[in-house]
Amino acid sequence: MRFSKALLAATAITAITTPVWADDGSDYAHWIIRARVIRVTPTERTGPIEPTFPGAHTAVTNSYAPELDFTYMATKHIGAELILGTTKHNIDGRGALDPVGRLAHTWVLPPTLTLQYHFFPDGHIRPYLGAGINYTIFYSEKASSALQNAVGSTKVGLSDSVGYALQAGVDVDVSRRMFVNFDLKYLDINTTATLTTGSLVNRERVHLDPLVPGIGVGIRF
Repeated sequence: MRFSKALLAATAITAITTPVWADDGSDYAHWIIRARVIRVTPTERTGPIEPTFPGAHTAVTNSYAPELDFTYMATKHIGAELILGTTKHNIDGRGALDPVGRLAHTWVLPPTLTLQYHFFPDGHIRPYLGAGINYTIFYSEKASSALQNAVGSTKVGLSDSVGYALQAGVDVDVSRRMFVNFDLKYLDINTTATLTTGSLVNRERVHLDPLVPGIGVGIRF
């Protein structure tokens, strides 16, 4: 079910980025593809875990991953970018749960669509700014053996999230079509973590809000 939702989200966002403008013979409309290595760095605010652990909260680890994006440049300055990538994060106990250590892990899939403004489109160095929306899907959540040894068999779930996205970056030419890309994104991601141990259900509100710096290469065609 989670993968079906991810596919539907990606399909819908791709449909949005498909150009609907009439073909006016402009030389400026073109596609850009970039491949990056990113670091997802949560700036999380978490806790408490209620009702059982009001004095506890969690911390979410950083993660490195490849990322792929597709940008349609409708004009010299305006583009729409679809960003795809998935990362795995560990969730550690803090406060009253600090002795337990690792509580769980989860995979995160946040397809993101941004509308960009590109400065100096004819230059060899082309900075841009973007803003848009992300739909974040959490999947393959699993409680750690340390948590289950401490409290018993536990199922972990995280709710999906819809939030805004901010972006800044620059493309630096290495040839007529190829370039190096430096990119930084901020994603507004909020979720509710649910831990079910038998008939007992604990919940924690988590604001992940990661910074996502990346570096990669791209091609225009």
